[in-house]
Amino acid sequence: MSWCEGVEEPRVLVAPDPGSSGNGLGRMVLLRHPKSGNATQYLFVNSVLQELQWFKNSYGSWFLGDYVTEDGRLYLSTPIDPVFIMLPIFDEARMKKGDEPGKFRQLDEILFVDQFPDYHQLLLTVENCMQVVCNVKEVGSSKFFRLDDSKVLRWLCYKVYQLKETLPKLDKNYAVQGEKETLLDAVSILGEYLKDEPWLKLLCDHLKLNILEVNGKAETSAEGTNNSHLCNDLQERSDEKKASNVSAKRGRPSKKVKMETESHNIKDMFTRATRKKS
Repeated sequence: MSWCEGVEEPRVLVAPDPGSSGNGLGRMVLLRHPKSGNATQYLFVNSVLQELQWFKNSYGSWFLGDYVTEDGRLYLSTPIDPVFIMLPIFDEARMKKGDEPGKFRQLDEILFVDQFPDYHQLLLTVENCMQVVCNVKEVGSSKFFRLDDSKVLRWLCYKVYQLKETLPKLDKNYAVQGEKETLLDAVSILGEYLKDEPWLKLLCDHLKLNILEVNGKAETSAEGTNNSHLCNDLQERSDEKKASNVSAKRGRPSKKVKMETESHNIKDMFTRATRKKS
């Protein structure tokens, strides 16, 4: 069975080799994004959960063995703390009402998420990592978990501190800005994985930050990404317009670029070319 089971089309992914360390087991898992709740693919390799990032130039494709694949995107997998992914799941599972702390539940119950069976693939990993933000009771051989707000807040503050210390080492722009700006940046990065209620608001209140400022930074970052895509679109339209003008001057109608819809065997392409010459 392929370690990348679940991937139907060829893609180029830079990820740890599951066979070089660990048991060589891995697969794609479908989970809910902790911020939006949307179905999102993650890579689960050797008990490590990784999120997928991708980058693509305006034009590009890949030579994969004897084939050309249209999708020129480069995918990268980076480790993500499973606690972020599990926070909304454990929050719902405790069925908290008002100021009540909620109920203790077994992991099998907590990880039973309608339409998302892959959560059970993470059971052992979740059992180890969620104890840092949960109260745990043991009854015989069974463990019962309940999310604890104060533990979650301490864990989030620790993550903010780590980011705040790391950012100036990654980029000189962070090194020259003020402490509050760096703090806002750190919280806004974490905010990409946290729902506004209750976690991001709880964190902002504790750090005496305005949640609107934090979300504003995140939106500015998102706009920057969209502008990058917009530039690519404008460049493509500009190239099409130039091609149209050249064709018009020659008295011929412009031809639309025909997009590749599937992969082709390179050997077959050269075989056809050889036959035409003969």
